[in-house]
Amino acid sequence: MSIPTRAAVVESGGAPFTLSDVQLDEPGPHEAVVRMVATGLCHTDLGVASGGLPFPLPGVLGHEGAGVVEAVGPAVTGVAPGDHAVLSFTSCGDCRNCRGGHPAYCATWLPLNLIGGRRADGTGTISRGGEELGGHFFGQSSFAERALVDGRSLVKVDPEVPLASIAPLGCGVQTGVGAVWNVLKPVTGSTVVVLGAGAVGLSAVMAAALTPATHIVAVDRVDERLSLAKELGATHTVNAAEADLGEALAEITGGQGADGVVETTGNVGVLRQGVDALAARGTLVVVGAPPFGTEVALDVNGLLGGKQIVGLTLGDADTQTFIPALVRLVKDGRLPLHRLISTYPFADIDQAARDMGAGKAIKPVLTF
Repeated sequence: MSIPTRAAVVESGGAPFTLSDVQLDEPGPHEAVVRMVATGLCHTDLGVASGGLPFPLPGVLGHEGAGVVEAVGPAVTGVAPGDHAVLSFTSCGDCRNCRGGHPAYCATWLPLNLIGGRRADGTGTISRGGEELGGHFFGQSSFAERALVDGRSLVKVDPEVPLASIAPLGCGVQTGVGAVWNVLKPVTGSTVVVLGAGAVGLSAVMAAALTPATHIVAVDRVDERLSLAKELGATHTVNAAEADLGEALAEITGGQGADGVVETTGNVGVLRQGVDALAARGTLVVVGAPPFGTEVALDVNGLLGGKQIVGLTLGDADTQTFIPALVRLVKDGRLPLHRLISTYPFADIDQAARDMGAGKAIKPVLTF
């Protein structure tokens, strides 16, 4: 039997989010029904809603959900009704990368999470008036009062931590933190540069502040965000609208260059500047995602000093261990995620999207 709920539906590319009565399919053996308490709004949601990715519309997005489990299928393990859960991406669990502890690089990641709109078996999860809607977004489609969630998207979390304070862990925060902890792995005396002081970039700054890195440099074009970055652990800031990035980084590093760079802007010009600013054997992590097919020109000889460029999805994290660790850091006040969050009632989702697009909100979180 289907489950009625209310969801924010995007009717077509570029259309606003509109609240609508929908029906969730009956949960399968590997699925759970979760009553949403909070859901983060991410730039990926806005990109899909704009029509920039081939997700089937009309559809229901949302992939930073947090809520209370109401029902579970017989094959779901690790959570039970009444548990608090953060929702993240899903994966097949059986391919080489999943078995090797890298589910963010699942062989079927794109159709399961970003562009498919259906379960792996091709069946839909959400309908309206008997017509199927695009759903199963990141295994959750959490822009709804209730979500039908794939079991591998569910992460049980400490019920003492308010869910609105940790919803963004499912995507943006684990991406920024994972870029630093799982890829750059700064050692004593390292210089880490974060290009872009949005939610992902500021998460990377907070993560770097919990490492032995000596210099943590935040780069943006908005002074308010750079001031916040300084409060969250950046030792230096650069306003790229006012200073030459290469010259500024050379001065900060004494001409040595950066050991690690996290590129979050999706701007290929900025990415090129980041590569050029790397020290010998330095690593740049590509997090920002420009439109499909975008290319960047690089100085090949400039790479021969051992520079590495690494693409990253979802922090290359094992969500079942990574997210609970982040929750503990939030609880202990060591990851001040609340400094990024602006809350909005679910009914104001379109306003939240506009504020995020205009740069007025770093990380909008919808509350139910």
